[in-house]
Amino acid sequence: MANVSEIFGSMVFNENVMKQRLPKDVYKAMKKTISDGKRLDISIANVVANAMKDWAVEKGATHYTHWFQPMTGITAEKHDSFISPSGDADIIMEFSGKELVQGESDASSFPSGGLRATFEARGYTAWDPTSYAFIKNNTLCIPTAFCSYGGEALDKKTPLLRSMEAINKQAMRVVKLFGNEDVTSVKTTVGPEQEYFLIDKDMYDKRPDLLYTGRTLFGAMPPKGQELDDHYFGTIKSKVKAFMTELNTELWKLGILSKTEHNEVAPAQHELAPIFTTTNIATDHNQITMELMQRIAKKHGMVCLLHEKPFEGINGSGKHNNWSLSTNTGINLLEPGDTPHENAQFITFICAVIKAVDDYQDLLRVSVASAGNDHRLGANEAPPAIISMFLGDELTAILEAFENEEGYDAKEKTMLKIGVHVLPRFAKDTTDRNRTSPFAFTGNKFEFRSLGSTASVSGPNVVLNTAVAESLRQFADELEGAENFNEALNKLIKRTIKKHKRVIFNGNGYGDQWIEEAEKRGLSNFKTTPDCLPCYIAEKSVKLFEEHKIYTATEIHSRYEIKIENYSKVINIEALTMIDMAKRDILPAVASFVKELSQSVIAKKGAVSGIDCTYEEEQIKKISGLMNKMYNETVKLERVLDKVHKIDDLLEQANAYKDSIIPIMEKLRKAADEIELLTERKYWPYPTYGDLLFGVR
Repeated sequence: MANVSEIFGSMVFNENVMKQRLPKDVYKAMKKTISDGKRLDISIANVVANAMKDWAVEKGATHYTHWFQPMTGITAEKHDSFISPSGDADIIMEFSGKELVQGESDASSFPSGGLRATFEARGYTAWDPTSYAFIKNNTLCIPTAFCSYGGEALDKKTPLLRSMEAINKQAMRVVKLFGNEDVTSVKTTVGPEQEYFLIDKDMYDKRPDLLYTGRTLFGAMPPKGQELDDHYFGTIKSKVKAFMTELNTELWKLGILSKTEHNEVAPAQHELAPIFTTTNIATDHNQITMELMQRIAKKHGMVCLLHEKPFEGINGSGKHNNWSLSTNTGINLLEPGDTPHENAQFITFICAVIKAVDDYQDLLRVSVASAGNDHRLGANEAPPAIISMFLGDELTAILEAFENEEGYDAKEKTMLKIGVHVLPRFAKDTTDRNRTSPFAFTGNKFEFRSLGSTASVSGPNVVLNTAVAESLRQFADELEGAENFNEALNKLIKRTIKKHKRVIFNGNGYGDQWIEEAEKRGLSNFKTTPDCLPCYIAEKSVKLFEEHKIYTATEIHSRYEIKIENYSKVINIEALTMIDMAKRDILPAVASFVKELSQSVIAKKGAVSGIDCTYEEEQIKKISGLMNKMYNETVKLERVLDKVHKIDDLLEQANAYKDSIIPIMEKLRKAADEIELLTERKYWPYPTYGDLLFGVR
């Protein structure tokens, strides 16, 4: 394996490369663009493009692409070569500033939620200089935003960049109130932990449900699952370790800070965690990570499953979004300091987050909603659908002391009033972690645990950034005109804690008692995607996004339509796949087994008068009854599916999939899984759960 320090960032046109290859004035202009968001002059862009091309060609690149993130949830790229004709039979390698800054793509073929008609095909990609270009598969990839001819955002990057600008604007107002004159920007940082499964590719290829949907639609649990907890942090198998080693190498080449790898709770499940970086770059890096996981797994004879719940009965996969706020001077605003000034600032930003989560709990739930994640949320490895916050006993006690103007019992009692208090210094890990909390404070950051493993982290961070920006805006509006800043801040914090403490819950989020308690507190509990999606286009949500210039009303409604259509399409594909598997594979295979049993009974009774055939006869009876159930549910699923297809209203159709289609699918699966346990192995048409979960050796 190559030396990490030598290969790290070797395929990235990063700051070090720019410093070496760009003239000093151009390099300074690029630095200003990256740090302050200033527009680059085309003459500067031409110089950057030429240097970028020369560097890429030296690295073996032959093509370039504007790499963007449409609303499919994955990335997109169209490759163009650097070659241009020169003379009769010669070529030169060219790449202009115009080609760097802007590209054109067909906008009608990507999900737009009605923003674009099929005949309105033109769309533009615009270079995002805050995210470094990189080389992948001999292609120079230029991270870009994607918008329509009319300027509407058609991607996941544009709203994220807007939300980062919004929270920077409002956070700067607040940090200035605390006298931080040296701070020029505030950025959100994210470290998205990625969970995934690795299974044998040959077995994967024999499972139509995995091929078409990414999850198993049928499958009985094997004798052993995850109950022994022997996979979690266990010894990594050689084949998996070889995959992880190559994955790390490729990630490091691309400047991705891959840090931690380990076995997760479920058999065949693993996790990769990176070091924090700016939210925009972290989002890009996570998309690249998922792509590389899937590509490299195949090289090692495996398939990487990123679905939120690929196997029933064991843990699914999430993506824990570790979120924080930092100044350009290196101060983490969610970490308590050693002075009253720093303490007051910390409490102010903590209160802003508490207020944001309470005010916009519905939007945070929408941001993680998907058909796949509906299987996972509320299960034993994932937080419930109710959005609440875990702060730990010590921080909760400190906030209560603020609210009540009481002393906090640390080494000595101290009156907790802004400007005169000394907040007791507490370590990052003063309280045990709470795996059942959707939104947990973990020392100097918040861990948003509700994200599904397949999803882009862009959507949840757009909501989180914007909601916190709104809290900070309200704080700044109130404090900037105060005659006595300390008194005004003290009143603001007390009022915020009192009004929004209902969202703080440090207990067991899996218990029925919490569901009852949350309802009493007035917290929302949207169990499924169709339940929560209308919140996306509620007046309150539209107002939030429009005021902070994240989305126009049209852009919000388009995303609502895309989300709701995606939900219905996913369930539809799963239902059609189940019908196909039941009719063409499972029922015929089991019928062959029943035929063999019947022939055995006939042969035995023909050979020996009065012989006991209890086993065969009981099996035939049980299996035949279950086959009839399977067949009836399959026919019913086809019939109801046909009716649901005819529903025009998007929300009505999604609810029909949820309320009518999914229950039939569950009954069909139940019958099939019972049959699997009764059928001789050689007749069962697919690799079993045991084969899939324990097949990588």
